Amino acid sequence: MATITVKNIPDELYERLKLMATANRRSINNEVITLIEQAVEQQAENPYEVLTRVRALREKLDIYVTEEEINAAKNEGRP
Repeated sequence: MATITVKNIPDELYERLKLMATANRRSINNEVITLIEQAVEQQAENPYEVLTRVRALREKLDIYVTEEEINAAKNEGRP
């Protein structure tokens, strides 16, 4: 297996990693590996597969937003 050294981790981030590792009953190293795996898996998603899942969910929930509703939401609160 490969080894990576990460330098200059901000103290606040390191403390958050320690808390997460403790909460998940993992070492900090295993917590970092888990977080990297999750980030890489999310990036590897095929956008067409995501779009297919979104469309299926929209059909199932019967939720449709019109262009007018989108524009109204974008313009809400604008002068």
